[in-house]
Amino acid sequence: MSDMTNADNEVEPRLITETGLDQRLADIIEPVLIGMGFRLIRVRMLNQNGMTMQVMAERNDGTMTVQDCEEVSMAISPVLDVEDPIDKEYHLEVSSPGIDRPMVRKSDFVRWQGHLVKCETSILIDNRKRFRGKIVEAGVDGFTLERDQVAYGEEQKVTIPFTALSDAKLILTDDLIRDALRADKLAKAQAANQNEADEQE
Repeated sequence: MSDMTNADNEVEPRLITETGLDQRLADIIEPVLIGMGFRLIRVRMLNQNGMTMQVMAERNDGTMTVQDCEEVSMAISPVLDVEDPIDKEYHLEVSSPGIDRPMVRKSDFVRWQGHLVKCETSILIDNRKRFRGKIVEAGVDGFTLERDQVAYGEEQKVTIPFTALSDAKLILTDDLIRDALRADKLAKAQAANQNEADEQE
């Protein structure tokens, strides 16, 4: 697994964005998150418990604690109240993207190289729109998958341009859990060291 996501990525645009009402919500929420040092992963309105607005976010280093979720919730609630984009009552649910996370930025594909992903494209690539495999390489324009299920006549590896991506998500494996926990531990240690350095100044 490559290095942690860095702070330069805070303004990295998302490859996969919302449409309709979800897009309007993202446009309202994202500037608030960026100002707080968080990155928006996804916003969705769901018909559960009445109406639920699900907001996935993370810090620029890839971490997201329960306290972070509360902080984000308290910051975006008043902005949503002022903008009032939803004409019904709803519940606000802020969470981390989780280990089997949606992949929405180019840096996600770099960061989770070597792990399994399933994705969909908006156009046919090698006569398919759905793919599953290990990320073996990620570049500026796309990423290469080594498929774990190859049909007769198909190449093992396929390169998917980022512009064709419509959905992508990590697949939960033991390796992914181990690497995600290791990355989280490292990020927390770096944050603790930074806080200690700040206090000494």
